[in-house]
Amino acid sequence: MNNLNLLETRQKSTQRRLTRNSKLFKVVLNAILEKKGENVLSLNLKKIPEAVADFFIICEATNPIQLKTIADYVEECVKKECGERPFNHSGRSSEHWILMDYIDLVVHIMMPDTRRFYKLEEMWSDAEIKEHF
Repeated sequence: MNNLNLLETRQKSTQRRLTRNSKLFKVVLNAILEKKGENVLSLNLKKIPEAVADFFIICEATNPIQLKTIADYVEECVKKECGERPFNHSGRSSEHWILMDYIDLVVHIMMPDTRRFYKLEEMWSDAEIKEHF
């Protein structure tokens, strides 16, 4: 499948509008917090027309092992609780940033230096940002 076809198949859901109270959102957030993800933020992107998702959840891991552990646990919990798998993911072989795309929700698990370099919160500064502990 070429990249254009892939983009055409990846569309935000018009049937379900994700909120911070949605099951998917809560399951992802709880999985991150259970595995001690740090500096956890959610960005509400719904009012940004160019956004590819309704929400981003961004967190940090303290080391590459934790980075992979958080990603694996998020995927396991979402599959078990919501019956969903990521539409796409990238960075599994990386030791810096893993991205998990659930269409309406994109999860970014990053090492601190990588997060400071890319500054996603600044890039999406029009989004409503909420901290999660």
